[in-house]
Amino acid sequence: MSEPAGPPNGSPDATANLRAGLRKLVREKPKSGGWQIGTRLRNYFLTGLVIVGPVTITLYIAWWFINVTDAWIKPFVPAPYLPDTYLPFAVPGFGLIVGFVVLTLIGALAANLLGRTLISFGEQMVGRMPIVRNVYSALKQIFESVVSATGPNQAFQKVGLIEFPSKGLWSIVFVTGETTGEVGAVMPGGEEDLLTVFMPTGIVPPTGFVCFLPRRNVLFLDMNIEDAAKVIISAGMVTPESQAKLREMAEQARRKQKG
Repeated sequence: MSEPAGPPNGSPDATANLRAGLRKLVREKPKSGGWQIGTRLRNYFLTGLVIVGPVTITLYIAWWFINVTDAWIKPFVPAPYLPDTYLPFAVPGFGLIVGFVVLTLIGALAANLLGRTLISFGEQMVGRMPIVRNVYSALKQIFESVVSATGPNQAFQKVGLIEFPSKGLWSIVFVTGETTGEVGAVMPGGEEDLLTVFMPTGIVPPTGFVCFLPRRNVLFLDMNIEDAAKVIISAGMVTPESQAKLREMAEQARRKQKG
């Protein structure tokens, strides 16, 4: 005698059994915790990398800068004034302190009449040298621009977007100020408000293009100079939003350690 056939696939009993099985699969937790442990270890490692990596690299760059400055300045300091002469170990950062003091004294000297006279005499001497005067003039303009950029009220401390290199493609630029002088006078539409912007390249950020364009073609951003530089140097991988997320992850890791 043959066994009785089960309920057909489309019957209510088969549908109920299928639903019960799906609910059981959803409610069941995986017995193996290996995957969860691996995920936690990966998250802990990435959090530790986010916290330790920037600090380590910053300390390494600072240590390298101090050593290079000491190697440049210490040979010009007489031995009786060096603490290394009296101590059994080298004192890092002494050359940096000496350099800071010397630059401050030179700046104070240049503020009075005698200092300005000496500087003017030295510039006249340099101006008579055919090749040296061009190099000195270019370097002086660069340093004056960098120093003036530290002012909190300067117009070039703004970040914007311009449509470059073609329509629909946008690039980050630093607005350096309003276009004046001969360039602003000879450009078409001289009555229009023109701006001078610097567009850095992604591969070598100190290099870039100087552009003159109407103010209406520049979209100003609330982003500061530091955040814009990070976006350019990291090829867009580091954004203010991602930095905020990393800070949030680091704060969560600290809370877990305290808890």
